Amino acid sequence: MRILKYLFLLLLLFLFGTSVYIATQKGDFYVERSQVIKSPKTTLFNYVNDYRNWETFGSWKKEDPKMTFSYPKSTVGNGGSYSWKGSDGEGSMKTIAVYKTDSIHQKMNFNGSLSDVKWVFKDTLGGTKVTWSSKGTMNFGFKIYAVFKGGVERVIGSMYEKSLANLDKTLDYEIHTYKVKVIGLVRKLGTFYLKQTIISKISNVPLNLRIMIPNMIHFFQKNNLAMTGQPFVIYHTYDLAAGITKFSVCIPIKEEVFISEGSDVSSGLLYPFQAVKTTLTGDYSHSKEAWDKTTDYIKANHLTENKEGTHIEVYTKNMVQVANPSQWVTDIYIPINTKATPVAKPTIAAQPIETPLEKPREPTEP
Repeated sequence: MRILKYLFLLLLLFLFGTSVYIATQKGDFYVERSQVIKSPKTTLFNYVNDYRNWETFGSWKKEDPKMTFSYPKSTVGNGGSYSWKGSDGEGSMKTIAVYKTDSIHQKMNFNGSLSDVKWVFKDTLGGTKVTWSSKGTMNFGFKIYAVFKGGVERVIGSMYEKSLANLDKTLDYEIHTYKVKVIGLVRKLGTFYLKQTIISKISNVPLNLRIMIPNMIHFFQKNNLAMTGQPFVIYHTYDLAAGITKFSVCIPIKEEVFISEGSDVSSGLLYPFQAVKTTLTGDYSHSKEAWDKTTDYIKANHLTENKEGTHIEVYTKNMVQVANPSQWVTDIYIPINTKATPVAKPTIAAQPIETPLEKPREPTEP
């Protein structure tokens, strides 16, 4: 019994000493890591600037496969955020400032420990130098975690090193893995839809899509509206000389819905039309190539583009459904002139679909 008492006393002394040691450890920390990523600065910035992409390169996901992520209405740019739960705890992160394509400033809360996170992007030989840093104060719980993991420098530094290496490999694959296939002539059926319209620089369209598509889906969820198909974009104007486009992000609905005045969301009706369809599998940055190949097909087959018609992109598989850009599927439709025929009431489908027009016949798409 006396030996057990001594052992118990030693255990208490050890626990007390460990607690004192941990409590007296410096709580403030600063960790920084840098790496040259073999991608253009704008491409890298836009990828990191959307929290939905972090699953594809974050080392924490690979080390804790059961980790779950929650995404709010906005995950891009200033005000964007996300949260997570894992075996080591839970946390959240929010973007508080974005400076062009040069830097991103964020606030992170991990198990009650707050930190300032900063990304800096600089053009360099062979790609972009990205510097990722974190500055904060550890609470007692995080001090315990850091001590048993080898210290905060090792914990965060190792995570940043692995994640930056993953980012380089992932971005190279995800952005540059794509294919373009011209399907041919089809008849696009009509649908009612709700839309949000903006005027944007053509170069900013991919970034705006990352913001507007989740916003429109959130609008449907908030108002208990049923989507009858995938989001699509209608290009109203496309001024290459000025680099400006006016477009609407649309979501199909079964029947017409009337929106109250003052809302930035309005309703519309897509009439059926004849078009050449092309499918892009991959990141939106390859959209120009897909549009160019569609135009080339039109010319090669002696067709005439209807300049006044509806030019659309349908996001059959988009960033809300899957994080990996290499798996996104975008269907492009360029309207074709046809002989004038009397048109009665337009055919409206439950969702935007099309039927083939050329021989050999293509299978009808649902």
